[in-house]
Amino acid sequence: MAKAKVAKRPTRDEFVLEEIGNQLSEASQEKSVIELTVWGWEESVRGVIVGMDSRTGKVHIELQDVVTKVPFMDIMRVDYPRD
Repeated sequence: MAKAKVAKRPTRDEFVLEEIGNQLSEASQEKSVIELTVWGWEESVRGVIVGMDSRTGKVHIELQDVVTKVPFMDIMRVDYPRD
């Protein structure tokens, strides 16, 4: 049985990944509300970072008592919403 073809995640160089990591660290320290564009997800994820798990490579985002765990390598963009 053949597997369905899934588009591969775009590759990013170490500078882009480092910048995303820096933005996440800053937002975590400041308890800022952020919006993440995540590869392969229909909608962006919005909330406050409540944890970053280096073992699993996931960023924990909380909004209205719901925690969403986002794989770091799937984060394409970090934005600070203005509303």
